[in-house]
Amino acid sequence: MKCFPIAKINLGLNVVARRPDGYHNLQTIFYPVPLSDELDVEATDGPQECQLKVVGIKIEGDLAENLVIRAYRLLKQDFPQLPCLSVRLVKCIPTQAGMGGGSSDAAYMLRTLNEYCELGLSSEQLRRYAAHLGADCAFFIDPRPQYAEGIGDQLSPVTLNLRGWHLGLVRPDIPVSTAEAYAHVTPKMPQLNCRDVVLQPVETWRQALVNDFEESVFSQHPKLGRIKQHLYDLGATYAAMSGSGSALFGLFRQPVKLDFKDMFTTTMRL
Repeated sequence: MKCFPIAKINLGLNVVARRPDGYHNLQTIFYPVPLSDELDVEATDGPQECQLKVVGIKIEGDLAENLVIRAYRLLKQDFPQLPCLSVRLVKCIPTQAGMGGGSSDAAYMLRTLNEYCELGLSSEQLRRYAAHLGADCAFFIDPRPQYAEGIGDQLSPVTLNLRGWHLGLVRPDIPVSTAEAYAHVTPKMPQLNCRDVVLQPVETWRQALVNDFEESVFSQHPKLGRIKQHLYDLGATYAAMSGSGSALFGLFRQPVKLDFKDMFTTTMRL
């Protein structure tokens, strides 16, 4: 059974408070974009319960601890009848980019297992499982524009449609540590809530829609700030870093040709 986990971008991201558990409360808009991985799941005779093969963009770390495998293990605890599986993951979404690729793979694995194995789980039940795997995993159970609070797991729909806009994505070869990004940001409530800002014309976003990570991340990696400025120079109506980086994106009224050398780039019509 094949599915296509999609990516997301953050339209604004405010770090509003540090929590007693060490995490941070956020306010952000998750917006799905049509850049996807490919996940192919088949039953097998083993010997492993869930064997994962990854092609395409390289994934760092132990594959045995990949979120796709962890999603399988999570459901296996409650549904021991799950068969042994062979999983092939074609990575097209850049990793360590702030675009939710790993979280999406995990959420789509949950969705696929639910359908493939006829588990009968509702979307709300799947979201509860997804929340155990990552703060933004639940978003990908039903990926549509959502306002996220808490650690990114409290979701509510947003009436926002960017259909017809052109998206330009740039992911330079600059790793940004999420932990380091949080360590250098000062939590504060924004003057304007991003949920309200995105209801205004996109032309107003440049002055009002902020990613709180940009100040500290750009100071550590000035090249990222220059990429954002170049997106504006190319004609972007709005440009920003997604999540804690290092991917940046621009929204354009017209098709755009990105001229960034030696970087992952792609363009698409939303």
